[in-house]
Parts: sequence; C-alpha cells; structure tokens
Amino acid sequence: MSLQNWLAFGAHADDVEIGMGAAIKKETESGREVIICDLTEAELSSNGSVDIRKKEAQDAAGILGVKNRVNLKLADRGLYLQEDFILKMVSCIRKFKPEYVFAPYWVDRHPDHGSCARLVKEAVFSAGIKNIKDPDGRHAHKVKNIFYYFINSTERPSLFLNVSDSYSYKIKALQAYPSQFVKTADSVDTPLTNGYIERVEARDRLFGLEAGTSYAEGFIPEHTYMTNNL
Repeated sequence: MSLQNWLAFGAHADDVEIGMGAAIKKETESGREVIICDLTEAELSSNGSVDIRKKEAQDAAGILGVKNRVNLKLADRGLYLQEDFILKMVSCIRKFKPEYVFAPYWVDRHPDHGSCARLVKEAVFSAGIKNIKDPDGRHAHKVKNIFYYFINSTERPSLFLNVSDSYSYKIKALQAYPSQFVKTADSVDTPLTNGYIERVEARDRLFGLEAGTSYAEGFIPEHTYMTNNL
C-alpha cells in the first residue's frame, strides 16, 4: 500500500527544516512524498536575498528528499487572516491531497510563525468544504489532522518522533542556509547567526532524552487520537 502525502507549511524557507527536517527525511526514505509549502519569499529577511533564499531552499529540499517545494509568495510580515491568502492555501492542499498537514506551533517569538499556524488551520478546514471554490477549481479534500512543529517555542510536545537515524540530514539541511545561520562580515547580527543550529540540536537531544532515544522531534496534534486499547 502506497503511503499518503504529507504537506508541511512554513512562513519562510528554513522554518520547516528547523522544526521537522529529520522527520521529513525519515518519511521520504520510507517512500512517502512530503511537500513543503513556504508562504513567503522572506523578502524582508535581514540577511540574504530572495534569490539566495530560493536556491538555499531547493538545496535543503534535495538533502531531505523533497521533490516538490512550492512558494505561495504571500507578503512577508503581512500574513494576515484574509480570504485570498486562505484560498491560495486551500488550492495547495487540494492539489497535493495530504493525509496530514504540518505547521509551526502558534506560540513563537516571530509573529509570522503564529500567523502561519492560524492560516493553516483556516485553510485545512476550508479545503474540506465542497462549496468553497478555489481559484483552480479543485475538489474538496479533508485532511486527517494538523501537527504543529516547534521553531523557537519551548512548549512541551505531546508527541515525539524518533529521528535518530535521519538526524544528520536535518543538520545538513540547516547548513544549506548559510545566509541565515553563518555570521559574516556583511551579515546583520540576528538570533540565527549566534549558534542557532547548535541550540536546535540541543533541543532535539533533550526531546530524545525524554523519549528514550538519541534525537526526537516534537509535535502537538490539532486533534487527539482515539484507541481501543493501550
């Protein structure tokens, strides 16, 4: 039986890699198609440029085995709950028909990450309503669940995924963004240029310690699960 698609949304290129890069590699290695959808081109980023970020994003996607990475070109620092944004995301969901959708956890120091979470929740709900028309005329698609991954938040996850075997690929994918994570003479000092990758790794090692493994990535599902036994 073929595995159903996953669709991971991020406000900016590198968001998805920070939160769930190892999970993505784990799944693409197993044969699942994982699609990444970046909402913006990060055109207001302190370091790098749109063209540089685009190349870095494609390089990172290749490392993680992602064949489809799309960008909706919504407004950086302008991710508001507006109908045209939601409909573009609805069309993306209906195109790829994912079983699960992923988004940043809604509490984060960067407002765009929380805004992305709220937009994803709206779009997932609307994508399942047949009378909501999207620009490309696609049919309704119901997603089974939304999983929220962590970027800057320190919230305790309710679900851990053992990613020990694929974790080195996450680090390589993050290193594919030198414009964001490497301090140079020409770059602006930001939280990302001061040991950020090392802090992400430390967090995932801590998650792994709680889960009884070397590395884990944490998630919070939108809907709880029902089981008939433990």
